[in-house]
Amino acid sequence: QVQLVESGGGLVQAGGSLRLSCAASGRTFSSYTMGWFRQAPGKDREFVAAISRGGSNTYYADSVKGRFIISRDNAKGTMYLQMNSLKPEDSAVYYCAAGITVYNYDTQSAYNYWGPGTQVTVSS
Repeated sequence: QVQLVESGGGLVQAGGSLRLSCAASGRTFSSYTMGWFRQAPGKDREFVAAISRGGSNTYYADSVKGRFIISRDNAKGTMYLQMNSLKPEDSAVYYCAAGITVYNYDTQSAYNYWGPGTQVTVSS
């Protein structure tokens, strides 16, 4: 089992940047495929980005490709999401997730553990 806690959310102007972190404790962090999802008010939770166990493979939603960068530091047990050129439509609660065996990285049900989320608000 693993416990996840997100941090780094906040209020930023459009065009600005934020860096989210997801700290994991418990079972070996490198055992998990990791992902970021987000949920805006009144909308379904959606996939943002994912990264393989070793960090060599990354995946992005089309809406964030070229603006967001996912990374991980297995020695520190932490995953990151660098968010650049933020837009008001990026405003949402951002969740990190960990999956033991993930075949469909963009599917919520593929992940076993979730953090409580961190709010990101982008003002226009």
